[in-house]
Amino acid sequence: MPRTIDEGFRNFLSKLTPSLNESQAAKNHRSSIEDCLKANFRLCRFFRTGSFGNGTSISGYSDVDYFAYISDGKLNSNSSRALTQLKEVLNRRFPRTNVHVDCPAVVCPFGSDAKESTEITSAIYSGKNSTYPTYKIPDCLGGGGWMLSSPETHNAYVREVDQQFNGKLKSLIRFIKAWKYYQNVPISSFYLELRIAKYAQGEKTIVYDIDVKRVFSHLYSVELANMQDPMGISGYISPCSTEAKFNDALSKLSTALKRSQNALEAKNKGDIKKAFYWWNLVYDNRFTNS
Repeated sequence: MPRTIDEGFRNFLSKLTPSLNESQAAKNHRSSIEDCLKANFRLCRFFRTGSFGNGTSISGYSDVDYFAYISDGKLNSNSSRALTQLKEVLNRRFPRTNVHVDCPAVVCPFGSDAKESTEITSAIYSGKNSTYPTYKIPDCLGGGGWMLSSPETHNAYVREVDQQFNGKLKSLIRFIKAWKYYQNVPISSFYLELRIAKYAQGEKTIVYDIDVKRVFSHLYSVELANMQDPMGISGYISPCSTEAKFNDALSKLSTALKRSQNALEAKNKGDIKKAFYWWNLVYDNRFTNS
């Protein structure tokens, strides 16, 4: 049983990190999906993206994301119709899986848990920046347009900042994502990753409880504003897909900020039990017990 808040966060991190079995289970459907796409499209590349591909996934909650780089000759030029094409093909292969579109991806929920869900984003090769390829993926703002994306560029950005903190940045990202999932906060994981990485670039060290609170404070002070892609690829990145979700996320962020402030105040007064109490409220009573 942890005696300090730092021990509590380190124990909590071990619970958040997917086990080897969970990571392996996430890969189980890859080959069948890839074979299906190869049989129906000119599939040039199929690769993992998202939190499982970047070391920031949350045990039991993070799904598995893939980019399907398809030669645009067989893919509809309208991104909305292209997603429908992808859905119909996968639905024929997995008829009992409730395959559906959730822009910019097609979702294949192979079980009831998020960890059993796979998301496939249709991607068209757009070129290469100085190091990594860029792709056009469906733009969810409507109109059937496309937007630029480069998962490998963004992963490299997060990885570079993470190395400056000996792996603590990705842990900090996990702590904020845990709040997102445990409190059902409708905010983009991609937005959080880039916001937190950008925040960390202005810091010299990361102390888990202090910086979780500071991230909450930073997000609240900017009022979850759209973020300009620090790598200059995806334009402005939105935190939420609708105004209702934005209002919900901002309200829950305000609550998390107040609770994390209370936790730090309790720790500074030497009341570790009370600090654990407040951190458990931040994380829906799933934080480590003192």
